Amino acid sequence: MPLQLGLVGLPNVGKSTLFNALTEAGAVVANYPFTTIEPNVGIVPVPDDRLVGIARIVRPERTVAATLRVVDIAGLVKGASHGEGLGNQFLSHIRAVDAIVMVVRCFEDEQVPHVAERVDPVDDIETIELELILADLAMMERHMERVQGRAKGRPRDFIHEIEACECAIERLRAGCLLRNAGLEPGEVDLLGDVALLTLKPCLYVANVSEDSLPDGGEMAVAVQHAAAERSADAIVLCAQLESEIVGWTTKEATEYLLDVGLDAPGLARFAHAGYALLDYVSFFTMTGSKEVRAWTLRRGQTVIEAAGSIHTDMERGFIRAEVVSYDDLARRGSLARARDAGVLRLEGRDYIVADGDVIHIRFAV
Repeated sequence: MPLQLGLVGLPNVGKSTLFNALTEAGAVVANYPFTTIEPNVGIVPVPDDRLVGIARIVRPERTVAATLRVVDIAGLVKGASHGEGLGNQFLSHIRAVDAIVMVVRCFEDEQVPHVAERVDPVDDIETIELELILADLAMMERHMERVQGRAKGRPRDFIHEIEACECAIERLRAGCLLRNAGLEPGEVDLLGDVALLTLKPCLYVANVSEDSLPDGGEMAVAVQHAAAERSADAIVLCAQLESEIVGWTTKEATEYLLDVGLDAPGLARFAHAGYALLDYVSFFTMTGSKEVRAWTLRRGQTVIEAAGSIHTDMERGFIRAEVVSYDDLARRGSLARARDAGVLRLEGRDYIVADGDVIHIRFAV
């Protein structure tokens, strides 16, 4: 299942424009609230220069990038936690994603009205986060009632779970995002069955005007400061520009982006930020001269788990893995020369996959 990122934000901040630019999926875009009612979903390839480099060496019939799933969720408004706007429908869509990407408007445009009648990105962030906190608080209070009901017959079995619930409710009532509330890992584990919005990792995207690139100006700086205060990352994008260059040639787009001070298109920066957010790594496989493919794995996972992500037969019949780093392969120019140089290694099932590993799984079923 690809990494799933949910675009959230107030109405008219440019979420659907950014979605279209990232996915080329043609989602409906308009300057009025709730244009997006059902979430738009796009599966997009993750740009990776290393995949291109391996393909140059192997010259395969097919090159397959890793993918991420981008979900454009309806605009949130103040009071959503109490049913305003699309209310619980909106919140349920957020609960389904791996991480939240909060798109924040950092541009002035008289043709695109702001729901608060003024552009204040930090206030927008606080509005969205308050609704998420209130929604989590309501869910936690209901969950606490259920846990207390189950605990009546055997209270000792539920002591720690009740304490974790009490701690989460206390932090939420104080206005804290649970991911920044200092919960112990054990407490987070005990809350794992509750789809809490404020526990999800969050990336902040400052959507700026083209003339404020590359740094985005004062409003983008304010978003970056707000993200840092929340121990999160922020990136600066111009959704309108990214949507306009979708149909351009790679050369034309690259040259134009360089002219405005950007060294990579938005999709690359968005994807890399999403990987970093969830601590994902990429590894690569080669099937002779037929296919080179990129795969995604959580940092710290083993080669046996990598085998299972490719095919269950590989995991079940795993014998060993032949591993070479992308850098070593690129320096030697072929697998044969990498083997001769001693940089192609044999690894067992407990080997921790590193970002950029090129792996060939030996298995038998």
